Order: sequence, then C-alpha cells, then structure tokens
Amino acid sequence: MEKFQRYYLSFLLLIVYTNTIAQVNCNAVEGENCKKACELYNWASDLQSFAESQEGFDKTTELSSDFSHVYMEKAVPYLKNGDFVTWKILIDKAVTLDPGMHPGYRGWTKFQFLRGYRSAIQDLEGLNIYEPGDLGRSQNGDYSTDLVRAMSYSASGQKEKAAGIIERLLAARGYAKGMFDHYQLGITYLELGRYDKALENFEKQSKGYGFAENTYFKSKVSKIRNKDYLDLNMLALQTYDEGKTLKAVCTHQFNKVYTQRVEVL
Repeated sequence: MEKFQRYYLSFLLLIVYTNTIAQVNCNAVEGENCKKACELYNWASDLQSFAESQEGFDKTTELSSDFSHVYMEKAVPYLKNGDFVTWKILIDKAVTLDPGMHPGYRGWTKFQFLRGYRSAIQDLEGLNIYEPGDLGRSQNGDYSTDLVRAMSYSASGQKEKAAGIIERLLAARGYAKGMFDHYQLGITYLELGRYDKALENFEKQSKGYGFAENTYFKSKVSKIRNKDYLDLNMLALQTYDEGKTLKAVCTHQFNKVYTQRVEVL
C-alpha cells in the first residue's frame, strides 16, 4: 500500500505540474490570430499523446509561429517514445523563443533521460539568471530543480560543489524537501570520503523514507570502517524483496543500485 501511495502521489504531481505549465491564459494574449492560436493550443494540450493533439499544435504554429509553449508540448511525445533527436529540435526551439520559461524542463530531461549532466548544468544555471532563488520542482516532482542541478554537478565530478548546494537547500527556510534529498547528499559525502556526514544523511533518510539502496550504503559505510555490516546487507536484500526500492517512472533514478551489487558487498 505504501509503495502504491508513493507512485500514485508522484503520478499526480506529474499530472498537476504538466497541466500547470501547459495551460495559458488566453485573455492576456493580444492579437486575433495569437488569441486563436492560444485557444487552439490549450485544446490540443488537453489531448496530449493523441494524434489530434499534434495536429492541433501544427495548426497553432500556422497561426503563430513564435508561441514557445507549443514547441515544448509537441516535444513531449517524442521524448516518451525515445526519439530524442526530434525532441531536442522542438525543445531547443521552445527555449530559443522563451529562454526564461523552458530551460528547467530541458535541463531536467537531459539529466533524467539523457544523462547529459554538463549540458543540464548549463540549462539550470541559465535558468537561475531569469529566476534567482527557488527554481521550482523537477518534472516528475521527486526533486527540486536546484537539487537536480546539484546532482548534475556531482555526476560531473564536482562533489564538493554538489554537497554545498544540497546543504544550503536543506538549511533554507521554506524549502520543500524531496523524498530522496538526504540519500543523494549521503552518497555525495561517501564519494568524498566523509563517512560521518554520509552516515548522518543515510540515517536521516531512513527516518524520513527508507528503502533498500539507502540501507545498502549504510552497510557499505560500516564495511569501510571495519564494523559489522552483514546484518545491514541482509536487510537491504530483504527490503529489495519487499519492493521498497528507489524507482522512477520510465527511467532509472540517479544513484540507483541493483541487487547484484548488494550481493557482492
């Protein structure tokens, strides 16, 4: 039941976030053609993933070729189908037309789907120019966009910078902590050889939401310190069998661990 609730919540967050950025207030649009394009865009975005949706988007661009949202929405089905070349052409067009609106989505997608970490950093740092402060949530709702930026730095070898970003986020007043923030920070500290800080964050993760990978890394810290780690290792495998693991819809979570790795610890 807990696993179902977590994925149901993630799915709802994804739907809410997508619908929020998809719909446009057409009353604020000037010009007859532009207003018609806006209304057609809103209609087509409600039919996302259907053929009628893409046809509607095509008609929208005929009415107004500089409506950035339509290129962003047209790109989504290509991403889901694995056509990253067409996705990139369309999302790049959206970013060119509105560089203050779409780099966050493009950066998150590069991070989550393409593992293009350096390119993701460029997008997310660029977004910081237009939206200093809170950059909002990632597309799937699992992380803040700033934490995605930190993980991209970590994956690019800049571990200290990544840890600093996450620490500042967690200490910030009003920050909405994600489900896996302490896990990602713990791994960053582990990779830096700062085992006390790593274990501290793995323990905090266990108290908030525990899962097999987090227990595995706690056992790894114990082994490095020449302490008994076998009980934790067995608990990690047991938790895997219960299905309580780090998962994401359509892709693999950053720093995902599989049972084969746990078994050979």
